[in-house]
This record gives sequence, structure tokens and C-alpha cells, in this order.
Amino acid sequence: MKKTTKQIRIGSVTVGGGAPCSVQSMCSTDTRDVAATAAQIARLSEAGCELVRCAVLDMQAAEALGAIRANCPIPLIADIHFDYKLALKALEMGVDGLRINPGNIGERWKVAEVVAAASERQVPIRIGVNAGSLEKELLERYGHPTAEAMVESALGHVAILEELGYDQVKISLKASDVMKTVEAYRLLSQRVDYPLHIGITEAGTTFSGTIKSSVGLGILLADGIGDTLRVSLTGDPVDEIRVGFGILKALGLRQRGINLVSCPTCGRCQISLIPVAEEVERRLQKIVKPINVAVMGCVVNGPGEAREADVGIAGGKGEGLLFRHGEIVRKVPESELADALVAEVEKMAEEPL
Repeated sequence: MKKTTKQIRIGSVTVGGGAPCSVQSMCSTDTRDVAATAAQIARLSEAGCELVRCAVLDMQAAEALGAIRANCPIPLIADIHFDYKLALKALEMGVDGLRINPGNIGERWKVAEVVAAASERQVPIRIGVNAGSLEKELLERYGHPTAEAMVESALGHVAILEELGYDQVKISLKASDVMKTVEAYRLLSQRVDYPLHIGITEAGTTFSGTIKSSVGLGILLADGIGDTLRVSLTGDPVDEIRVGFGILKALGLRQRGINLVSCPTCGRCQISLIPVAEEVERRLQKIVKPINVAVMGCVVNGPGEAREADVGIAGGKGEGLLFRHGEIVRKVPESELADALVAEVEKMAEEPL
């Protein structure tokens, strides 16, 4: 069962308090390049991204947030380190959220100024603890970035905001080590009721990063931990959204787009199924409506899986049967299977729910 956390709002998105886990990403563009950043955000939004974060390296980047926000279809979060003036400018530019660590932006009065401005605009603050950038004193005490050290760092930052009377807070604890990340979130979840943003940081390329993220986030989500998530991949950030929703769909937590069931193939398969499955998945990426699609290759499991899906094909010898809601639609030659299945799914996607 999902843990009920304190509810906050980041722009139009409700986070915590029983709301479904939201999928977010971070722009890989230079924030100072407004056109490139806006174009990437548009692609992310089309893929289903619900929150997007931009790095704010300097005042030029902070000032660019105004133009970016003006055409941003989803809530915009500014990622800031060290300089409180960048946070103040980002808030002035209309961002919907901040990612800062209060302990690393200087004297208490600087933090107080940021909190006052955030409070006035009702903008939540995410405290983002990363195993690779823990405070020196914590590293000296624990010896290396342990889960306990990460939690202590987060609680220290939270205490600063709480002392200033601010509770519109979200927290993340990220490491590239999967089980260290899981342990840290489990410990923190027992200590606070703030919403948690989960992720495995520096997870790797699309292949290895998907594996690490799926394992780590899957464990946490199954534990009921996680109010927003990001899948950190070295690659196109649009892939982060696809993988994020894929993880949530696999756990039955969100339903968006195609759920593809396809057999691994074996010696019984008498059609060239792999290219058909790959083509179907590629061509149906933009479908938003939740539809179960089966691409099956033989007579053992094929008809059963195809019947259970909303739309499916079950291969025979050089041909296959097209199913819709358990009923055979028609027999289709192998060369036309992908086209027939895609056309049937697209037709279903246009029908009212």
C-alpha cells in the first residue's frame, strides 16, 4: 500500500497525499538557449512528462526561465546550487518549483530570503541529497556516503526549512548504487511524512540505466514509497519518460499508453516475429490510451494471450490470426501482420473510453 505523505502542489500537479506517482525528467539543453530548451520540453510533454527541471548555472540561465516558462506546457522546476540570488531570480521568473539544498547556499539570512519568496508564491522546495556531494563533515564521520549519512544530510536541510516555518517540501536521496538508494529511502520514509522524489542517479546508458532504475524504483514503489520519480539515463530524456511509465505500468500503479505482451520466440514459431513486435512497439509509442496489445508467435500460448489482450495477433505458419477483445477478426498474411495490428490499435485508440 502506498504511504500517504503530506500533499503539496507543483504548478498544476498534485504530489503526495494519495496522488499517483508523477513522472518527471530534466532538460539536457543549455537553459540559456531558450529555443532548444523549449523544444525539448515540448517533446518531453508529448511523451507524457508531468514535471520538468532545468539546471540554472548562472544569472543568464535564471533570466531565461521567464521565456521558457511562458510557453511551458508542464510545471517547471529550477535546479540551483550555492547562489541564493539565482533562486530568487528563478522565482521572479515564475517557476513552479525549486530544487535546492538550504545548507549549501550560505548564511541563514540568504535561505530565509529564498523561503520568504517561495512562500509568497506558494512554490515548493525539493531538497535533493546526492551520495556524490555529501557534506564534508558527514563523510568524515561515516567514512563514505552511507544510507545513514544521506538521511542525516536530508534531515539537516529539512530542519533549516522547518525552523523558518516552511513545510512545502519534497525530498530525494539518490545514489548510483541501487541497494544503497533503497536503504536510504526506507530509512527516511520512517522519519518524515514529506513527499519523496525517487530515482537512481547516474544510472547509466539507456540499457544499463533502465535495468538499475527498474530494480531500484520497483522495490521502492512496491514498498509504497515514491510520490514523483525520475529515471536518470545517459541519452535522450524522452526515454526517461517511457521507462518511468513502463515501471509504473508494470506495477499496476499508472495506466498510460500501450502495454505490449510479446513472446520471446522459440522453435515452434513459424513467422518472423521479432521484427513485427519491434515495429508494432515503435509505431504505437504515441498512443496515450491504455491498450493491452499481444504479439504472439505460436499455437501454444499465442491464442490465449491474444484473446486476453485488447488487440492481438497469434502466429501460425506464414500467417496469423488478428484478435480484438477475444474474438477473431480475420486471418492475416505474415507480411501484413504489423500493419493490421497497428491499424486495429489506432482504431481502438480513437474510440471513446
